Amino acid sequence: MKTDSLFRFILFLSGALLLVLLGAVFLTLFFSSIPSIKSFGFLFVFGKDWNPISKEFGALPFLIGTFLTSTAALLFSLPFSLAISILLGEYLSNPFFSAVFKSVIELLAGIPSVIYGFWGLFVLVPVVRWLELKIHVLPYGVGIFTASLVLSIMIIPYSAFLAIEILKLVPPEIKEAAYSLGATRYEVVKKVALPYSYSGIFGGILLAYGRALGETMAVTMVIGNSDFLPKSLFSPGNTIASVIANEFTEAAGRLHLSSLIELGLILFVLTAVTNILGDLIVKKMSFQES
Repeated sequence: MKTDSLFRFILFLSGALLLVLLGAVFLTLFFSSIPSIKSFGFLFVFGKDWNPISKEFGALPFLIGTFLTSTAALLFSLPFSLAISILLGEYLSNPFFSAVFKSVIELLAGIPSVIYGFWGLFVLVPVVRWLELKIHVLPYGVGIFTASLVLSIMIIPYSAFLAIEILKLVPPEIKEAAYSLGATRYEVVKKVALPYSYSGIFGGILLAYGRALGETMAVTMVIGNSDFLPKSLFSPGNTIASVIANEFTEAAGRLHLSSLIELGLILFVLTAVTNILGDLIVKKMSFQES
């Protein structure tokens, strides 16, 4: 009994410390953002100008850059994530080939983001520049489109693995019933497995989106680092994470530093809400299956 009580206490303490740590991070960001909050209020979120010299700070260009980059990356990665999850969850039954595919996907998740950034600079940027010349767009090469392509590759493993696990939760008797009625494997996947797993797969997509929102190094290297509102998907831009990485160590004054921290607070809240929603949906799906 003493061992059980001690183990329960350790688990409770670990969970409590985690909550305290999250609260401490939030409070640190909030109190450090107070000078910026007092100076700009809610107008900070809708401000279009970012000029440390004139002390004008607005988050709108970076919010738009973050949402454009993350949303485009999610749309680019979604077909591949679903295809991989259906292949490994429904079609590829051979343990050897399944293990090989899973190892490759795990390797994608384990590659450092700076490596993705270098790859994007030396491989993707010239390709995107060639594409921009073909469609008569200013050939920056770097920009939101390039950053989205790099980011889409980085988030494929997160949504794919979650979708695989969700598809495995589909009760086999439902699929066997469909087969007994003469359905093909394609029809079982399309009309049974995917509709049954829809909410769980959507939750996994939200978790991958939360991962994309906070990516820093790879995006910083290929997005162009422009503080102006992006005019198109091919324009250079900035995300919240990239502008913090670029300017935090060289912040010109207390207000500039506080504005960067407020950007971090906004990103913290956005990422937390997205991840919580995705986690709740996945847990709800798992509970329904059990």
